[in-house]
Amino acid sequence: MFHLSEERQILITQKIMATLDEWGLCAADQVTVLNLPEGTRTRKLRAYHVDTPLPKDDNVEFRVLRILGIIDALRTTYPKNERMGAHWMKKPHRRFKNCPPLQILVEGGNTGVDSVLAELDCSYAWELSAVTPKSSTKKE
Repeated sequence: MFHLSEERQILITQKIMATLDEWGLCAADQVTVLNLPEGTRTRKLRAYHVDTPLPKDDNVEFRVLRILGIIDALRTTYPKNERMGAHWMKKPHRRFKNCPPLQILVEGGNTGVDSVLAELDCSYAWELSAVTPKSSTKKE
């Protein structure tokens, strides 16, 4: 995300912040889900809604890319009703031990974010489960 223009970064940041609001996450949970640097005050989130891109940090970028994937997967899963995505995020899910995906995002760290994206996007799930072959050793 950091190789994009600042204008594009701001638009992406605004999209993510609007979505986190739509999902009903409180400010403290938004800080957690975005993996913002320790000590980030929740009042800083207002700037991200308006005209400031998210910080240039590898941990934040990891989360941003997955959240964008979740947003896109929800859009393609529910193409005719945008509100269904937010509903899905709040509804208990059997694959998450009857926890809502939002809870997994907040409490599960990077693994939680990966799990939610993998549940929505089968190609991402396949990519996560792909095993890289070990180099073969021949006995001579």
